[in-house]
Amino acid sequence: MATSLTDDLRRAMRANGNALHRLILYNVAVFVVLVVLRVVLTLSGAGEVYTMIHGWVILPSWLVGAGSLITRPWALLTYAFVHEEFFHILFNMLNLYWFGMLIREYLGARRLVNLYLLGSLMGAVLFVLALNFIPELTRRFGPVAVQGASGGVLAVIVGAATLLPDYTFMLILLGPVRIKWIAAVLVLLSVSGLTGGNAGGQAVHLGGALMGFLYIKQLRAGRDLGAPIQAVGRWINRLFGADADGSAAPRPAMRVTSRGNGNTTPPKAANTADQAIIDQILDKINRSGYDSLTKEEKQQLFRASQK
Repeated sequence: MATSLTDDLRRAMRANGNALHRLILYNVAVFVVLVVLRVVLTLSGAGEVYTMIHGWVILPSWLVGAGSLITRPWALLTYAFVHEEFFHILFNMLNLYWFGMLIREYLGARRLVNLYLLGSLMGAVLFVLALNFIPELTRRFGPVAVQGASGGVLAVIVGAATLLPDYTFMLILLGPVRIKWIAAVLVLLSVSGLTGGNAGGQAVHLGGALMGFLYIKQLRAGRDLGAPIQAVGRWINRLFGADADGSAAPRPAMRVTSRGNGNTTPPKAANTADQAIIDQILDKINRSGYDSLTKEEKQQLFRASQK
C-alpha cells in the first residue's frame, strides 16, 4: 500500500502541466507532516521542539529580535503552505482548485503559479506593514504570526474574477452566481474583518486580492509581473531537466517547412500569432461569456492550456 501511494504521488508530480495539483499537493504534504510531528513530539514530551519547527515556517509580524522576519526571510513564502487545522486547509484548497482551474485553463500553468506566489508575497507584505505601521493594530495585537494559503488563494480568486468577471459558478442554495460577485463578497468580508480578532489574516487576504487584480490588469497591458518568478523557476527546473510547469525540458526549437515552396515559419512568429488569437478569444469571453465561444475556439483554448 505504501509503495502504491508513493507511486501515485510520483505520477502526480511528474504529470505534464500539473501545476495546480502540485500546489495542492505541497499544501497537503506540509499539513500532514506538521500533524504527524505535532502528535509524535507532543506525546513524547518534546512539544517545544514542534513549536520551534512550526515557528521557523510561519510568518512573524515583528521585524527585529528573536524569531523576527529578518532572521527567517523565507517565511515570506513558506507561511503560504502551512496549515494546522483541517477545515482551514480544506476550504483553501477547494477554492484554489475551483478558481485555479480557470486561471490554468485560460492563462496556463506558469501564470497560475506566478499568481499564487505573488499573491502570497503581497499578502505577507501587507500583513507586516499593517501590524507595524497601523498603531491601533500594533496596540491590539502586538507581535503575532500568520500562516495559511489564503493570500495566494485570494489572488487566484480575484485574478479569475478580473479575467472572467461574468463566468458563472453554481452555488448550493444560491444557484448561478457570477464570480465577480463572489470575489467582491470575499474582499468586503476581509475589509470588515480588519476590526475583528483576525485583522492580520484579513490583511493577508487583502494583499492577495490586490495582487490578483493588478496581475491581470498588467497582463492585459502586456506586462507579466511574474516574469522574475518564471526566470527563477526556469533556472531551478533546468537543474532538474524539467520545464517551469513541471514538464520535460523543451527541445531546441525547430523550423516548420512548407512542402510546397520551401518557405519556413519561425516558431517565435507562430507563437506570437497563436497568442494573438488566444487574446481575442479571452476578450470575447469577457464580453459575452464562455458559452458564446464556438467549438473550435474552445478547443483552441484547451490546446493552449496544455502548452
